[in-house]
Amino acid sequence: MAGRSCYRDVLPFTAMVTMESTNVGLNTLFKAATNRGMSYHVFVVYSYSIAALALLPAPFISHRSRRLPPLNFSIMSKILLLGLIGSSSQIMGYTGISYSSPTLASAISNLVPAFTFILAIIFRLEEVALKSRSSQAKIIGTIVSLAGAFVVTLYKGPQISFTGQTQSLLLNSPASNSDWVIGGLLITAEYILVTLWYIVQARIMKEYPNELTVIFFYNVIVSTVAAIVGLVTERDPNAWRLRPDMSLVSILCSGLLNSLLNNSVHTWTLRVKGPVYVTMFKPLSIAIAVVMGVTFLGDTLYLGSLLGAAIISVGFYTVLWGKAKEESGDDSGADSLESPSSNKAPLLQTYKTENV
Repeated sequence: MAGRSCYRDVLPFTAMVTMESTNVGLNTLFKAATNRGMSYHVFVVYSYSIAALALLPAPFISHRSRRLPPLNFSIMSKILLLGLIGSSSQIMGYTGISYSSPTLASAISNLVPAFTFILAIIFRLEEVALKSRSSQAKIIGTIVSLAGAFVVTLYKGPQISFTGQTQSLLLNSPASNSDWVIGGLLITAEYILVTLWYIVQARIMKEYPNELTVIFFYNVIVSTVAAIVGLVTERDPNAWRLRPDMSLVSILCSGLLNSLLNNSVHTWTLRVKGPVYVTMFKPLSIAIAVVMGVTFLGDTLYLGSLLGAAIISVGFYTVLWGKAKEESGDDSGADSLESPSSNKAPLLQTYKTENV
């Protein structure tokens, strides 16, 4: 019983906190490398190729398992869709960070629950009962989150200085207002796609619950798509040459810790705890990003970033509170699609596995 509790509660919590911290660190390292001239197209190709090579034995091992269904056309087509979504989100996200900062990326990442709720309504996977407390909370939280996104993207505000702040070891020039807005819009587009990524990945895990094999094929697809895009956009042959400097360190760390470990951990946590649980840890990344950005990149911290991040976080947890109310059934007047009389499954439904 204690081991089961550790597997379903303690281990996912520890893994998600570790991964959020690692993600921010990798974004900071990526920003440092691009400040020194690394192409983000080249970065995505090499980092995902390294992850695919590391996971090469996975499909051969899973092929021998009698507990897994065969990799049929339906599953592979979903993995292909997952790869197309992932490659697009990665290219947009890293481009956005190069225009802005990891702190902005961490703040906007908290829009995932709001985007999920909006997509649920658009695709009619979830109905809104205005008299329901859960629906009211999700609507209000979504509006508040989007308002915070506008603040963090369009309003910089005065600079916040820290007493005794050490000078960064890495050269970094503050982003202009136009670059900041472009970066914010690209990162926002990234997290709209990330929302779709979580949904498709959760569906795949229900059909084929083997994280390493799915992530292997996913990494192959992302690196292939990124290579095609990179060959078109990055014509300079020198940009594809790897040298023993910050760029190589960033690619290796991202390939092994992000493309391989992070995606595998997220996929496993999605299977064990569901999509809602995975998104709960996003606000943690804001504080980590602020500290790392100011300390290692010499980023300038603005009032707009802090104010917008705080507003987004309030909206974030308001949406999650509404979702928790809906799932618990303690929702007076609710007309939820999660009721037994409904045949549709809500987009934010928690996917649980039995006999773990």
